[in-house]
Amino acid sequence: MSRAFVREGEGDRDDLPDRPISDAPNDVSREGLAQIEAAIATAQAALAAAQAQDDRSAIASASRDLRYWSARRASAHVVAEPDDDNQVRFGHAVAILRDDGRRQTFRIVGEDEADPARGTVSRASPLARALFGRSVGDVVRVGDGEAEILSISRINAHSDNG
Repeated sequence: MSRAFVREGEGDRDDLPDRPISDAPNDVSREGLAQIEAAIATAQAALAAAQAQDDRSAIASASRDLRYWSARRASAHVVAEPDDDNQVRFGHAVAILRDDGRRQTFRIVGEDEADPARGTVSRASPLARALFGRSVGDVVRVGDGEAEILSISRINAHSDNG
């Protein structure tokens, strides 16, 4: 094919597709908002370093991260800590006893701050959705089994995935 039919720069483009952004409301804890702001600062620093080195691949990656985190910051809604522990809400730590005998505790947080290995689950997760509005003693369907709510608290939780 003749070069006359190829646009300038075509094939040399290092743009990356944007990271998908959830359609769910972007509820975050105060800690989650701080994490988003830290991610923006990290992406800005990475972009500046990539531009200084004229590294097109790194520029594309940092730009994509900056677009994602900026969009998440723009849509973030900080949810106040729950004011009571009567029913499961965003921000609560919830201890459950699964029907296979495992006890687990998770704190319900925003999507970007969720890390089940560290004891946090997304508000949009099936587990959190099953727990919302429930009280101590309630039994909820979790995956293929059931779990009883043992406690609800406002303290940060750490996973006890035993």
